Amino acid sequence: MLRVFRGAGLSHRFAREISVSTESLTEEIRMVAARYPDSRTAILPALRLAQEEHGGWLPPESFEEVGAALDLTPAYCQAVASFYDMFNLAPVGRHTIEVCTNLSCALSGAQQVVEAFEAELGVGPGETTADGGITLRTFECLGGCGYATVVAVDNRYREHVGPQDVPAIVEDVRGA
Repeated sequence: MLRVFRGAGLSHRFAREISVSTESLTEEIRMVAARYPDSRTAILPALRLAQEEHGGWLPPESFEEVGAALDLTPAYCQAVASFYDMFNLAPVGRHTIEVCTNLSCALSGAQQVVEAFEAELGVGPGETTADGGITLRTFECLGGCGYATVVAVDNRYREHVGPQDVPAIVEDVRGA
């Protein structure tokens, strides 16, 4: 199957429409790994490719695929993936809403923003709406400390978000 658009800027919601065989994923990971001096240093982009390939999350077999392509153990791949918030170890909704809860955002009302999303969506952090549409997550740091509170919607940042902004954000996501 031909892969048309791919990259860090492509959200997993679009990547779900793309499906390739394990051989193609292995090939693609090896092409990326060729740019690195050691296969272990290619682990993050390889996991990202596998996550895109598996509909936005990393099922257990993805660690075997990445490990085989990079000559690493599946346990090593899973250990790396479990360390980073950007990797999903369980299925996620078609859209993700991630609220930064680190110090700057916490001081700017992140908890109230999380509570507003909980009320609007009817789910808590780490949960997905019943229709599979939206997964709500809290995130340790989204790197936008000067723009707190930061909310990432399908990997696109919204800055200076307050609880009053939440209904419009949810409406936008549901309409997308």
